[in-house]
Amino acid sequence: MNRHALPLATLSLTCTGLCLVGCSANLFAPVDSDLGERLTVERTRDVGSLDLSGFVAETQPEPGKQDLGPRTSPFDGLTELSLTIEEARAATLANNLDLKVALVDPAIEGESVSEAEAAFNSAFTLRGLWAQTDTPTSSSLNDAQAEQQSLTPGVRIPLMTGGSANISLPMRRTETNNSFSTLNPAYTSDLQFSLSQPLLRGAGRRSTTHALRVAAINQDIAETRTKATVIAQLASAERAYWLLYAARQELGLRQEEFEVAREVLAQAQRLLDAGSVAEIEVIRAESGVADRLDAILRAEQSVLLQQRTLKRVMNIEGLGVDSDTVILPASPPDPVMYEIDPTELADLAIASRMDLLALELQLLADASQIDFNRNQTLPVLNLDASYTINGLGSSLDDSLETTAENDFEDWSLGFSGEIPIGNQAAESRLRRSVLSRIQRIASKANREQTIRQDVFDATDNLRAGWQRILASQQAVILNTRTLEAERRQFELGSSTSTDVLDAASRLVSARSDEIRAVVEYQIAQLNLAESTGMVLGAAKIRWEPYDTGSEEVRALEKGRLW
Repeated sequence: MNRHALPLATLSLTCTGLCLVGCSANLFAPVDSDLGERLTVERTRDVGSLDLSGFVAETQPEPGKQDLGPRTSPFDGLTELSLTIEEARAATLANNLDLKVALVDPAIEGESVSEAEAAFNSAFTLRGLWAQTDTPTSSSLNDAQAEQQSLTPGVRIPLMTGGSANISLPMRRTETNNSFSTLNPAYTSDLQFSLSQPLLRGAGRRSTTHALRVAAINQDIAETRTKATVIAQLASAERAYWLLYAARQELGLRQEEFEVAREVLAQAQRLLDAGSVAEIEVIRAESGVADRLDAILRAEQSVLLQQRTLKRVMNIEGLGVDSDTVILPASPPDPVMYEIDPTELADLAIASRMDLLALELQLLADASQIDFNRNQTLPVLNLDASYTINGLGSSLDDSLETTAENDFEDWSLGFSGEIPIGNQAAESRLRRSVLSRIQRIASKANREQTIRQDVFDATDNLRAGWQRILASQQAVILNTRTLEAERRQFELGSSTSTDVLDAASRLVSARSDEIRAVVEYQIAQLNLAESTGMVLGAAKIRWEPYDTGSEEVRALEKGRLW
């Protein structure tokens, strides 16, 4: 047996490994590359400024000069897309980015459940050892030099009761310079069975499965939040759709009002040329046209903003917020009167709202946490048992044969315990979990009251919205008659252009109020459905969580980042 071969080889391998690892890095302190790619100080601390001087137009319009002639719409010549409310819903479900973010949450929590389940997976264990000893001794009966090689395969089995079982077969070869050694080299192979089971703290299936149970509850909570996001985004899409419809209708009204003002201007000019009115009437009419032009510009801007909001929510490829495509809402509102019992609807909301369901699920997690923390206040008392079948021989085969014959057995049975003095930390954790549950119960009661208030408020808004529609329709009829009368009076010289323009403005305002009342009635229906935790309409909607086996996930797992 070479006394120096193994130490020299081991020292050589160790030095080589340290050199390979330590050549480019400090082994005892972090270096800059350990921190990753850092942002520069200029990027994070220097505040940029936007200089608009480079964007000043070469020609500036003269103040007071405004074209009051026929006007073309900035939307003329652009690509148009006729869109129904059903298509807007479908596009939102398929493409909305907020939904794509929310759909990943249940998948993440699902992996947490899988991770918690893996705590109960068995494991194959393997331990190898090669050792040499060279110990001075005062007796030839003791080993001075020995060499040992061992290999220990085994299986560790976690138990649902909180303990663990182990099966192992340590195999050893021992060679020594002891002249009194009967077998040299000697081989041993001992089949070992061991069991360790807590009897108080950490004992029992409910305590052991606490982490798994909480992970499963968190997955359910993630799914409730995702469903709430689906409902919210669908409501946002429909809300944006109806606001765009209202903006386009408002733009049409303002354009009609502008044309009426131009007609009044032309009529005032004719009457001035005929000597029937003073020049002030023409000036008043021109002022009226200028005012209506400002209203058109505001309406056009509103269309652009609402259209961009709907594009963002739908997120259709080629129809982004920067696209010039004009969206034309193709589903006109069809308001009908509803008679709703708010108390019955509030009960339905209590059973359907996802935020309330999430609180109830969290209360389940709180109960599990209280049980677990109560168990952790108990003393430690573990039962340990082992059983070994021993084998020995001059060769490994002889040793295994002895083990198989089962002639030599060892067993042991014992326990270990620990009683904390004071146990303050565990008791504090228990009290904290109890207080958290009490707090959440109060939050649940408060949430139920809020949900009932939401439903009653939405019901009142819906009822008031219907009355506003009726009132605005009556106002449109009366203001239409007033405008016709003012026009006849102006033609006869008994009225002024200002009176005609005022009557036209009141009619446009009444028609605008009617459009807003109808659209707000549609939105009130959306709000009512959302307050109950549902979507408007009869369509059945089912979402599916993100596919964890997708090509995108597999690419990230393999380190192929995009």
